[in-house]
Amino acid sequence: MGRADARRAQAREARRAAKSGGIRRLFTWKKLLGTFFGIILLGMGAFGALYLYVDVPAPNALAERQSNVYQYSDGTLLARSNSGVNRQIVDLAQVPEEVQHAFVAAENKTFYKDQGVDLKGTTRGLINTLSGKGKQGGSTITQQYVKNYYLTQDPTISRKLQELVISLKVDQKQSKGQILAGYINTAYYGRGASGIQAAAQAYYGIDAKDLNVSQGAYLASLLQAPSQYDWATATDTGKRLVKDRWAYTLKNMVEMDWLSEAERAKQEFPKPQKPKPAKGMEGQTGYLVEAVNKELDKQGISAEDREAGGWTFTLTIDKKRQQQLEKSVEKELESKLDREGSKVDATVQAGATSVDPKTGKVVALYGGEDYVKHYISNATRQDYQPASTFKPLVLAAALENESKTQDGSLIGLNTVYDGTSKRPVVGSDTPFSPQNEDDRSYGPISVQKAMNSSVNSVFAQMIVDVTPAATKRTALALGVPDKNFPERPAVTLGTMNASTWDMAGVYATLDNHGRKVTPHILQSAEHRDRTVKPEAPKREQAISRASADTVTSALTGVVKSGSGSAANTSAYRAAGKTGTSEENKAAWFAGYTPELTTVVALFGEGDGGRKQVSLTGTANSGRANGGGFPARIWADYTLGALGGGSDARFDLQDVERGEVPAPPTPSETPSEEPTPSEKPSPSEKPSETPSETPSETPTTPSAPPTITPPTTPPTSPELPPQPGESDGQPGERPGGGGPLGE
Repeated sequence: MGRADARRAQAREARRAAKSGGIRRLFTWKKLLGTFFGIILLGMGAFGALYLYVDVPAPNALAERQSNVYQYSDGTLLARSNSGVNRQIVDLAQVPEEVQHAFVAAENKTFYKDQGVDLKGTTRGLINTLSGKGKQGGSTITQQYVKNYYLTQDPTISRKLQELVISLKVDQKQSKGQILAGYINTAYYGRGASGIQAAAQAYYGIDAKDLNVSQGAYLASLLQAPSQYDWATATDTGKRLVKDRWAYTLKNMVEMDWLSEAERAKQEFPKPQKPKPAKGMEGQTGYLVEAVNKELDKQGISAEDREAGGWTFTLTIDKKRQQQLEKSVEKELESKLDREGSKVDATVQAGATSVDPKTGKVVALYGGEDYVKHYISNATRQDYQPASTFKPLVLAAALENESKTQDGSLIGLNTVYDGTSKRPVVGSDTPFSPQNEDDRSYGPISVQKAMNSSVNSVFAQMIVDVTPAATKRTALALGVPDKNFPERPAVTLGTMNASTWDMAGVYATLDNHGRKVTPHILQSAEHRDRTVKPEAPKREQAISRASADTVTSALTGVVKSGSGSAANTSAYRAAGKTGTSEENKAAWFAGYTPELTTVVALFGEGDGGRKQVSLTGTANSGRANGGGFPARIWADYTLGALGGGSDARFDLQDVERGEVPAPPTPSETPSEEPTPSEKPSPSEKPSETPSETPSETPTTPSAPPTITPPTTPPTSPELPPQPGESDGQPGERPGGGGPLGE
């Protein structure tokens, strides 16, 4: 290295040393500590100024609280919530001491010792607000009382800071008893009840003074999530969470010496009574308002927010179509029932959901005969099986997965299967040999004609060819809820649980050429201070257009010449599917035109909604089925909803006809299989012991192959379905209360 290079290196080293020394001089420990304490002092000074600046305000004007307005899509009034508040103030002395302790144990164990604020919880709330996570827990009882009584529910930083300062001042000026009384009298408990007196009446039908410790612990637990924790409407998850919260509350009471271990051991979870609908919710109004409120919960507008009042909720419901649906149910069902004189008729419940397949808007909904008389919405309940309305989804899965039969034929509408009743499926580890309706055997039958007549044996084999797992994936993508949905062959008969709302979304997706349709009933939510825009439903392609259009083509055959012929008319083009669940407990018709998708169902409900019963004998009509009352309601409604008819046609593309291979050799055709006569008739006495699931020990028959006759499928063995005829499903006997159904 030369002298010049050495000098340059020394110069660089000197510059680095100077720079490093400058940084060290800038960030000395003294300066860092001085800055830190300076920030602390500035914060304390700012908080002190805020403390002096913010006064305890007057209580918010509950007397001026506005009602909420619910209106049809055209802006006409549907309902107006009570402009008053369901609240009756009670003195703390009227609330049993153990119930008071339950609220403290649930919400704020340090209530009697703290200064009214929880700095950690408030800081966490501020951070969550800044990060966009909305309202979060962590507040003391004093803070929650201040928020309810003096402020608003808005999740803003300014409101949180005001809450902090006012809580400190309130804690100094008011006794803990006053604060606790204010809290339990202003809190919202769900069911339209504000305050502990209204809550005691709403959930247990008693006054607050008569509450016991278990009931008090339940009401205290509700405050965390009133809508989710209401036992009457809670999901299985909600019920588990509120029971955990109830147990947590009692555990804390034991820890605080407010309840002995022996007394805790005696406590049983106090299930509340059924809700009583508010006045003005008669007829279908209550069902519509309930459906909107559930959607509002999902959109982030909680029951607590709604209780504050001042909202205008516009529904997607078309007033004229809603009126038509109500008229159609009355004309085709209710006018024929004798609810007072017939035990069977008294159990019949109708439900329906009608959707615009292009937008997902729910344009009409039928929840039951009267919301005040029957609180459970038959449109959204998920405790019944959709039965054979699921079979089109098996075909959709076969098409979507390009599945083949056991002999290698690509599945399509012309593919031929063996329609022999009680034919054991081939290729499954789970044995399954479903019986067709009336134990009728069809022999070789095309997929199209099997769909028309809803032949169980065909679709049982098809789901094995597709695999139950692949079928489930397609069904979930289309919108079937994952509720009691096992992956086994018997699911081809619709043994999971779903609502008319769910199935309307599924069929609307088929109607919409496979593009996902998510039913929604909220059009807009406007507050006097703000407007909330509902989250737009996702519109992804659930299945290919070719698959969806092929299923639609198949379902037009069901209406033209199959079990759904009661819905057939020259006034519009229609596609649809019937379904009747095990033991005739539910009957469905799911159908659509190019412009409207509607699902109608009847449910047999006994023992106040706690038991499913058979519909057989409804209106003295024998066996109720999807091709009967549901299809006739659907047809009458659709005709009226379309203004007397429509010229719209289904725009179907790439319909998959499937492969029809060469006929089998005589040796391939099982000689044991019965050949149905030219005009087979239903057996007078079906087997006494058919079941949806055969014995668990499978027999391995010489597997009957999928029969593949000549290119033109035979027609002679098939009995043309009669109007209103249902399709067979193991587990119901036609015309009676035993096995075999649609």
